[in-house]
Amino acid sequence: MNRTEKESVVAELQETFGKASVALVATNLGLTVAESTELRRNIRNAGGEMRVAKHTLAKLALTDSAYSGLDRFLVGPRGLVFGFDDPVAVAKALVDFADDHAKIEVEGGALEGQVIEPSGVESLAKMPDLATLQSRVARQVLSPASRLASQATAPAKRIAGAISARIKQLEEEGAA
Repeated sequence: MNRTEKESVVAELQETFGKASVALVATNLGLTVAESTELRRNIRNAGGEMRVAKHTLAKLALTDSAYSGLDRFLVGPRGLVFGFDDPVAVAKALVDFADDHAKIEVEGGALEGQVIEPSGVESLAKMPDLATLQSRVARQVLSPASRLASQATAPAKRIAGAISARIKQLEEEGAA
């Protein structure tokens, strides 16, 4: 690889680190091609990307980024996993795959620039995804409004019930 190619790879990695909301590091302990393809597909479906790069080039790309703390994880056969939209989904895809395959280990990562250990990545993977959190917030916002509406209509329902009962009573008296 000549100097221009190296500069190009560093620039690409810098751009990727700049766009990423999460960057994770995983050790490849001998995945087969099929397993590696499956892992990449799972991460891509979760809105992420997995890359393998020379550590020296990755460390150069990290120097001016918020993820500079990741350089301590870059030793040995490691892959970089980036998440762009939903960091939880990407972490979940990687951790689930690592749980099912002993040939890959999660080494750590960084979320919005904060370095996290493997246990932190596992905790991130256990969090609810973005869609679930949004639905919970919407439910919380709508809950007081629906209670207020039911409280506001309760007196009217009681009055309507009383009127209905009185009408029924008068009809029964009139029929008798």
